[in-house]
Parts: sequence; C-alpha cells; structure tokens
Amino acid sequence: MSEWKKTSCVLCAQNCGLQALVENNRIVKVKPDKDNPRSQGYACRKGLNITYYQHHSDRLTYPLKKVGNDFVPISWEQALTEIAEKLRSIVDEHGPRSLAFMGLGGLGGHSEAVFGLRLLRSLGSKYYYNALAGELTGLYWGYGRTIGRQYNFTIFDHDQTDLLLAIGWNGWMSHQMPQARRYLDKMSKDLGKMLVVIDPRRSETAKKADIHLALRPGTDALLTRALIAIILQEGWQNQSYIDLHVSQFEQIDPWFKDFDAREACRVCELDYDQVKEVARLFATRKSSLHADLGVLMGRHSSVTTYLEIILLAICGRLFVPGGNVVPGCLMTMGPHTDDRNPKHWKTMSTGFPTILGMHPPNAMPEEIDNNHPERLRAVLISSSNPVRSFADTTAYEQAFSKLDLLVTIDIAMTETAKMSDYVLPDRSLYERWDTTYFQLNYPEIYCQMRQPMVKPEGELLEGSEIFTRLADKLGFIPAIPESLYSAAKKSRIEYGQALYAYMKSEPKVAEIMPFVVAKTLGKEMGSVNLAWMWALLQNVPQSFKENAVRAGFKLGLTMGDDIFQAILDHPEGLWIGKVDPDNNFANLKTEDNRINLYIPEVEEWVTGITPEYEEEQLQSEGKYPFVLLAGRHMDDNANTLMRNPEWNRGRRACTVAMNPEDAEGLGLNDQQIVKVTTEAGTVNIELETTTDTRPGMVIIPHGFGLEFNGETFGVGVNRLTKNTNRDRLAGTPLHRYVRCQVEAVIDF
Repeated sequence: MSEWKKTSCVLCAQNCGLQALVENNRIVKVKPDKDNPRSQGYACRKGLNITYYQHHSDRLTYPLKKVGNDFVPISWEQALTEIAEKLRSIVDEHGPRSLAFMGLGGLGGHSEAVFGLRLLRSLGSKYYYNALAGELTGLYWGYGRTIGRQYNFTIFDHDQTDLLLAIGWNGWMSHQMPQARRYLDKMSKDLGKMLVVIDPRRSETAKKADIHLALRPGTDALLTRALIAIILQEGWQNQSYIDLHVSQFEQIDPWFKDFDAREACRVCELDYDQVKEVARLFATRKSSLHADLGVLMGRHSSVTTYLEIILLAICGRLFVPGGNVVPGCLMTMGPHTDDRNPKHWKTMSTGFPTILGMHPPNAMPEEIDNNHPERLRAVLISSSNPVRSFADTTAYEQAFSKLDLLVTIDIAMTETAKMSDYVLPDRSLYERWDTTYFQLNYPEIYCQMRQPMVKPEGELLEGSEIFTRLADKLGFIPAIPESLYSAAKKSRIEYGQALYAYMKSEPKVAEIMPFVVAKTLGKEMGSVNLAWMWALLQNVPQSFKENAVRAGFKLGLTMGDDIFQAILDHPEGLWIGKVDPDNNFANLKTEDNRINLYIPEVEEWVTGITPEYEEEQLQSEGKYPFVLLAGRHMDDNANTLMRNPEWNRGRRACTVAMNPEDAEGLGLNDQQIVKVTTEAGTVNIELETTTDTRPGMVIIPHGFGLEFNGETFGVGVNRLTKNTNRDRLAGTPLHRYVRCQVEAVIDF
C-alpha cells in the first residue's frame, strides 16, 4: 500500500514543503508541495533526495555501549541508568563546569533543545555549545549591544526592498530565505530593483547581480568602513532618522570622518568610483542588507557585522519597510545573555562569553584538553557531528579521547558516535513529530508540525523522550499527581486546567515543566514533541497573541488550543501569526529606546582596521601563498546529514576550485589530484579549474569526508581548519580566510 504524505525538507533551515510517497514503510518518491504556503512548490535537489537521509545502512536501531574497541547493544534501562550514574558522579566530584551539552536540535527539529537544556540546567551547568555559535553569535552580540536584545537581530524585508546588498551570500545555493532562486531570478529581471553582491568569487548569485564587487578575500571590514566613510563624508546619511532613532552617533562619527576610503578601496582591489556609487545607491534607495558566512566566518567577523549595523542605522534602514527588520517567531533562538553580566558563564580556559545562551564549538577542544580542575570531562551530544562539522578535526579527536564520558544521541553511526562511550538511537525527523520554532519570516509567522511518515525500526526514541528519561533517572522529576495523568486521558482542555492547578500548588514545578508534560500528555499523545507544542502554545507572551490575532485567530482562553488544532489540521504548514509591520521599532529594547551605536570594547578594533594595517596583514606568505575558503555551498552538499554518497552518484561533488591562471602557474591541470596543506593538516583532493574562482584563492566544500560502508567519500575540509583561527570576541571560525599551499601529489 502506498500513500502520499505532506512533510518538509530537513536538510536546511528553510524546510521547504514536500510530499513523499511512502510504500512498505519506505520513502520512495518525493516532490515539492504546492500547498505549502511558505515554499509554494519550491524545493532544491537536496529536499528531493531526503530518502537518502532516511534510509541507509548507518542507521542506529538500539542503544550501544563501547566495550573495548567494539560497540555492544544494551537495553535502554541499562544505558540510561549507567549514563545517569556517570553524569552524577562526574558533576559531584568535579563540579557542574565539568559538563557540557552540544547540538540539541538540527535544521528540522528544535523540540529536543527545550528538554536537553532543562536537563543541563538541572545538573547545574550552563555550558551549551551549538552550531549557531559557530556562525552567528558575533551578529547576535552586535545587535544585543545596539538594539538591546541579542535575539532581535534583523533580516531583509525582501518583499519591499528595491536594493539588496548581499555580502558574502550565495543565496542561489545557500538559500536562507523562502524560494531563494525564484526571488533572486525575479529581482535580477526587475528594472525597478537592484541586486548588489560583494563576494570575492563570481558565485551563482553574483552572476545575477547588477553590480558585483569582487573584493580581495579578507577585506570585508575594510570595505564596510569605507562605505560608511563615503556616505558620511558626502553627507548622504539620513540625518532625520539619526536624530529621531539613534544615540551615540557623535561618538562613532570620528571613526570615519578622516578615513581614506580611496586607499581602502585600493587595498580591497576595487574601483573607488564603483564603490562610491554603491554607497550612494544604498544611502538613497529603499535598501536592505543580507550578509552570510563570507562575513560571519571572515576576518574581523564580529566587528564587520557591527559595522554593517552602523551602515544600516546611518542610512535609516533599520525597522523600516524595505529595510532590515526584526522577524516574528514562535520562540526566540535563545535568551539574551549580556556578556557584561557575570551570571553568564565564560568558557573556563579560553574566556569566550555566552552569546544567546551558547558557547563556540571552536573552544571546546581546549576546554577539554587542559589541566584545570574544572575542565570539561563529560559531553553529551545530540543531533551534531563535531568530529566532521566543526573546525580542526584533529583537535576534536585528541580532546574527545581525553573525556571521562562522551554520549552521542543521533540517528546514524557518525564519526563522533564512533568515538563515544554510549550511542543512543534517536528517531529521525521523518519518524517523529517535530517542528522549527524560528523560521525568520516577515511579517508572517509560519509553523509546520511535521508528522511521522514512517515507523521507526528497532528501539528508537524521540530525543526529547531520551532527555526526559535521563531526568527521571537523575531524580529531577517529582512524583506527579494522578489527577494529571487522568486529565491527560480526557481532553486537552481538562489537562490544561489540571496542569495549571498543579503548577499553582507547586510553583517550583515550572522549572521542569517540559518533563512533567512529557510524562503525562506526551504519554497519551504518543509523542513528547507534540505534547510540548501544545503546552508551549498555552503560555505564549502577549505580543505573540497579538500577532496571532492579526493572522485570524481569536483572542481568548482557548487561543492556544485553537492554534494547536489548526496546526494539526494543516500538515502542509500555515501562518500562525503576523507581526505589526507599522511598529517594528517595538523591538528596540535599549534604555533610551534608541539604536545605541557606540560599543566601547571594540573601538580600538574598529579604528585599527586601516588600509595600512590591512595591507600589511594581507601580504601573501611564502609558505602558504593561497587563501582557502573552507566551505562552499552547492547543490551537492548538506552538512553531514547525507551520509550515503549515492545521492551524488555521477557528480563532481568534492573538489578544490582554483583559477586557471593559478593552476597554470603551478603546472597543474583540471581533474588532477593535488595536495592542499594548512597549519592544521593536509588532504589530497581533485583539482577543478574555474574562472569563477578569484586568483589567489581556492575553495573546498564542506560536508564531505564521511565514512560510509568502510569507505571515505571526499575530504573533510575541517582537517585543514585550525580551531584557534577564530574571531577574537565570539570565537566563530574564520573559515573564509585560511592560508594554504597547493601542490602536485608526487607518486613514488
């Protein structure tokens, strides 16, 4: 028997709507879902190949324990009992700073993060490492300081903007917005709109642009400072906006008044007049800005994003239609954790702050591999593969070998799982109910609760259920009154009343409420994640209720349940809210209710980014003459989620791209195997010559080097990245600027 079921892609954060044909408990065919209101029948080849994510020989089916060099199946009871005992012993002996969690929710399923973080906090630790802190925390930090909340970062208002400045963003491949290719194609053909791309590479998106500034790798901060300087020196700033909405402008103005923008453009290897024209256009049109990993993983990462906020502010492009706006969401990406507040932990050895509740993965190897009495000794990983996904594979392997306890929760036997003491089988994102809480739309708020499409084979549990059972083993869940179990059997409304009464009589229960909901309503619904979605909707803030009213829901006691039922009734997804497009300024949370432009801690950093200093720093090194961009978005990579290489059969998926002039100068040819060396390591890889790659730089995609059926496919680019090559403030890796050498492989 076959059946078409509505679902979504889980291989990137856009989660485009899909329909999947299921036969004999297998996904056999996939097509875009035209009924999905967000993607409207749009999907890339990754989404159309989810069967390779779901069905492969590396799938885990039973809890495993490492005994010697082998893994043996054990029961859930034994696994959770032993893990709980080891966690308790380590924390009791070495303190809560000896424990960290990593991952907790992937690109398509966020529910388990709620449960994992509650368990982490119950054990007394605040160390949470997440992939977002490997990319975006410098951005969050900048917005936290300037507009008051780290979670109130902005996106571009793509519906109303008439000039998009895309910096280090190849949206044609990385997406990062609904229907990216449709949007970019339409924008490129609209004579009333302009697309300006700043990128060293002639990317697929750059080819669509009206203007492409092919800057020198590593000069994003210098160029952004030049753009601001030109605007202020020419008097193109929006002074009325500055007077109404900006404070501390007079403190940052001197940074740009006498700045030599012409000389900066020379160092960036750009035409000054063209840069000046881009500055004029951005300052005078209904403009917006979107930066991606080219900035977020580039030199001066955190300061570059800070300069971009200044650029937007002086041009009056924050919180306004067509500019950069704060999107709505069901739940924020994390809490505001101001690094000036001592209650938020810094990493013990490296001293990196908590930003949006997270710590940078780049720091973890050093936090483990040191002699401090409170060093990390136990790490619990869920939905993450740090041994391949994060910088410096070698450093991670060395550090993980020194842990007292490493536990991995995943759907597959990953490279990280193979190093673990215990491996716990999670249900895949097509075997469980799950959703993403922050889809970054504007002005609508979108939600799709993905339903199970196939039945799990073996003894698999939802990640949220695993954390709940661990919490129970550790004694964090009190005796739950029978009335709550009974009410869960009757109706959601009666359960809600019983839960409210229980929390009123036992206020401390609020700290572990997800576990209570899991054991009661989750049991009745057959899914912890589904039960938590219902509970979450009963306790949304007033601002979300107002957004829900704008989407057509009625205010009242049953609003949360009404939204929950609507989500169940619309497996294709639906709009559950709409932010007020006329009051985006409500997201300003500073004390004076203005954009605070001056951040004193980075003044010296900003003013030190001069043409002279950058020219000196960017000089080619004899040993490592090329700049490696470690990570290239393509149709053929999906982080480390697609383990079965069959989905790329016949494709040239993992190469090192180099300009033909550079290849000729080295005596190298297309398709030749070459050796790429950095301070971190060496890999052998096939050479691809292309004029899209700028002279002096090479590019290797991420998401390869995975071991499958005893073979390794492609190369893991993180063998070449050093964990200490990172942003000085946020710890994000500088993957877009790695010095390297390329040479022929010599056969003996």
